[in-house]
Amino acid sequence: MIEINFNKVCKDFGFGKVLDNVSFEIKTGEIVALIGNNGAGKSTILNIISKEENINSGTITLRNGSKIGYLKQIIEEEYDTTVRDVLNRSLKDILEMEEKLFELELKMEKASVDEINYLIVKYTNLQNKFILRDGYSASKRLGKVIKGFRLEHLLDSRYNNLSGGEKRIVSLASLMLENPDIILLDEPTNHLDIDTLEWFENYLKSIKKTILIVSHDRYFLDRVVNKIIFLEKGSCDIYCGNYSYFEEEHEKRIMIEFENYKNQSKKIEAMKESIKRLKEYGRRADPEGGNFFRRAASIQKRLDKMEVLDKPKNDDELNIRFDIDKRSGKDVILIKNKDLYIDNKLLIKKINMNIYYGDKICIIGKNGTGKTTLIKEIVRYVENDLNDDYIKVGSNINLGYIPQEIIFNNPKMSIYEYSRLFFEGDEHILRSALFKFHFFGEDINKKIEKLSGGEKVRLKLFELIQKNANLLIFDEPTNHIDIETRTILEDAIKEFKGTFLCVSHDRYFINKVINKIYSIENNKINYYIGNYDNYKQYVIE
Repeated sequence: MIEINFNKVCKDFGFGKVLDNVSFEIKTGEIVALIGNNGAGKSTILNIISKEENINSGTITLRNGSKIGYLKQIIEEEYDTTVRDVLNRSLKDILEMEEKLFELELKMEKASVDEINYLIVKYTNLQNKFILRDGYSASKRLGKVIKGFRLEHLLDSRYNNLSGGEKRIVSLASLMLENPDIILLDEPTNHLDIDTLEWFENYLKSIKKTILIVSHDRYFLDRVVNKIIFLEKGSCDIYCGNYSYFEEEHEKRIMIEFENYKNQSKKIEAMKESIKRLKEYGRRADPEGGNFFRRAASIQKRLDKMEVLDKPKNDDELNIRFDIDKRSGKDVILIKNKDLYIDNKLLIKKINMNIYYGDKICIIGKNGTGKTTLIKEIVRYVENDLNDDYIKVGSNINLGYIPQEIIFNNPKMSIYEYSRLFFEGDEHILRSALFKFHFFGEDINKKIEKLSGGEKVRLKLFELIQKNANLLIFDEPTNHIDIETRTILEDAIKEFKGTFLCVSHDRYFINKVINKIYSIENNKINYYIGNYDNYKQYVIE
């Protein structure tokens, strides 16, 4: 059964078509991903399905009576209640039906013969609705979601006092409890640690719902989705498979398009040459020239009717390359028996961690275990050139650091003004360099406070590259950036000759870049050689 049908949908916000004759269908039980660069129209499609955006033309059909649940990229809800109340609110209809069923049961116990038949019919009708809403398993579902999203310790907390990440997790859990027929998820894996991510993946596959996801998490897409809708330049292509299938098939399609374009271009050039040659023969062959002109006109008519293929375009890639002026010593950071606290709370005890030149290391662990605190402590020692009995900082270290929350000292500055603080070179050279980081034309006059998360990351990367650092420390480096930029960043880090240390939940990124993992588990830090898949093997064994 078709749950969602888009037919030649167009959407224009006044600065050009975001969606141009987009057509696709999603069937019952399919888990589908919308992918494409930032600005391709992914969130717009979700807003259209949820009826928060109108379309300019085309038609959209949803299965009659289907209930839609929508998790937005930015959480806007404010609840002046506890987390427990927010979750119970998702089950409000079911809880009300359950209470009415109980009331009817009490009435039937005391009912007269004349009343009992009426009450039985009423009870049966309500019970059927209750069963359709999966009411009898509601409490079990609630417990499963609370445990899976690790919300036990937050149940009595005020929702409005939660962090942005905690609010997102509660909102995601609340949506799952509403039990909608169609689930729309915009970046659902943001702020989820790896353990919660893996539980969530299994949960989505188990609930047998129709799900449409916008996500840049390629490992998540590989494990969950069975169809991909790729948005590019206002149109879409359909790929029946997961992300790895899409990557391989997309490359094949591009090659086929390019070959078709080359073959057609050759044919067009040959036809133009024939027309030119026949006309020349016609001018020379008077009075027999008419035949040549008629043949030239016939070829021209075929040429005019031909649908000319556009040349496949490869967008200019970001110019990310991390060069170093000089290497550091072999020992970069050596940590021995260091206890890590935040306020008076012990986060990690007896940290032993050796970072050597050329290492590419990732710190993983559940949210709240101290990953970011550890990164900040290492950065503090490096920036202030500190050494003590617990942490030794090596020689000749030039640090490049991008924190999880990127803050600029003067957000009122423009991109150009900020770049002038650290870029050496004339204005035209700076403009050219910013262009390679996709800050085009008048974009460089945009105020930093107006930048998206992805634009802030690009600007910070641009600044970092000018430092020629030999030690890069990134906290969640792939947050806010699209898949294309993630791929370019991964390639740049792989080619980087210096030392790389990061915190990340992006398993695809860890697999591609990392050769050592430190995992924080039960207030201890454990060391594993290899990438994420190697780590999983160690843990399973």
